[in-house]
Amino acid sequence: MGLCLLLYSLGQRALPQYLKRGSQTIQNQLGKPTATPTLGWVFQFFMSIHLLTLASLKQISNLSEQRCCILQLFGAPCRKYYLLS
Repeated sequence: MGLCLLLYSLGQRALPQYLKRGSQTIQNQLGKPTATPTLGWVFQFFMSIHLLTLASLKQISNLSEQRCCILQLFGAPCRKYYLLS
């Protein structure tokens, strides 16, 4: 449990730094741009993405432009998970 809380707090601290460094914002729950989103909101934002496998071909559904921009902040391993690299 302690390790999970440590990782969450590190992510919560790093996300606004990455947004500030790139002069970017993401939409909050109300649809307004924010440079300080909570990591919990970002996790909820990604809950509607699904991996589809049809005839051994993998595709990601519901991967919007905004979600792709957020994935650019998280690095190569995260982009690879969503089949972007």
